[in-house]
Amino acid sequence: MQDVICGKNPVKEALKADRKISKIFIGKYKGIDKSIDKIIALAKEKGVHYHWADNYTLQKYAKFSQGVVAIAEGRAYADYHEFIADAKSKGEPPFILILDSLEDPQNFGAIVRTCDAAGVHGVIIPKNRSVSVTPTVGKTSAGAIEHVKVARVANLSSTINDLKDQGLWIVGIDHLGSNRLSEVDCKLPIAIVVGGENKGIAPLVKTRCDFMVRIPMRGKVSSLNASVAAALIVYEVYRQRFPKKF
Repeated sequence: MQDVICGKNPVKEALKADRKISKIFIGKYKGIDKSIDKIIALAKEKGVHYHWADNYTLQKYAKFSQGVVAIAEGRAYADYHEFIADAKSKGEPPFILILDSLEDPQNFGAIVRTCDAAGVHGVIIPKNRSVSVTPTVGKTSAGAIEHVKVARVANLSSTINDLKDQGLWIVGIDHLGSNRLSEVDCKLPIAIVVGGENKGIAPLVKTRCDFMVRIPMRGKVSSLNASVAAALIVYEVYRQRFPKKF
């Protein structure tokens, strides 16, 4: 299978990440766009063919391409055990994000961008009733999807049990959670569970969590957008682990 990567940042990051790209289509321009110049330079450096294209050709692949489309080899999902190995190789306690039935690719892309910025070792999603890695995810993540490993698993509950067996603490996010995140030692090996947009974390998955934490709010609405909630939680973990950077 092939992936369609569209947008300036996603294509640039795919080139930087050494994705296997067969060709790049670039809308005709007059050489005044520095981001396009950078993509052309990277394509030449990596030995990737690029072609000038009209709008009709670009729109066959993507409705909103920012004038750049890359055709790449399909992106393989990771094995979540790689996340723990990567963390250990860096001398860091594992930090994993689990998305329980998230459905909006734009939310997923925003979450991936936050994960890249905060050094999350990987993201786990279920195979069923969940968003997957799509061109929209890549574009919304501004290309961060090229640098964040994503694993798809058949059963979140059994995966969480395996993570617990490997020493990770599981922290679920829920507006009725009995703990504040500041009460949890996030310097320990940890996996954060963020629920889907409509139903939150599934009841069975909740039973597997060691802590259920809430995000304090003063307004009338009882919950936050999934990507916003994930960003707040991820950066609380980052703050605890690297206090001197705040």
